[in-house]
Amino acid sequence: VQLVESGGGLVQPGGSLRLSCAASGVILRLNVMGWYRQAPGKQRDLVAKITSAGTATYGESVKGRFTISRDNAKNTVYLQMNSLKPDDTAVYYCNAGGLEYQRGPFGSWGQGTQVTVSS
Repeated sequence: VQLVESGGGLVQPGGSLRLSCAASGVILRLNVMGWYRQAPGKQRDLVAKITSAGTATYGESVKGRFTISRDNAKNTVYLQMNSLKPDDTAVYYCNAGGLEYQRGPFGSWGQGTQVTVSS
């Protein structure tokens, strides 16, 4: 299963961006989908994740500013990022797990998309 991210870029502090991640392949079931981020010299941390039923979990630093959602019919997860701060600058990675036809359980990462918050 491949995950393809889009929507990163350069934005000023206080601005907004929307990331998308689409899963492709013969997918029988998608479980949790989520977003992680990694800044230079730091570990990869959870930003937000969402179950197939729509239950969302957020990292402390993004609560109240970011919203995760998914479209199960499109095997796509979104991350709406508002009130962006310079500390949000990082490479954002999509992650998903589930069950793939003929191959069984999978866990996949996207290639990453750069988000830069700067004036």
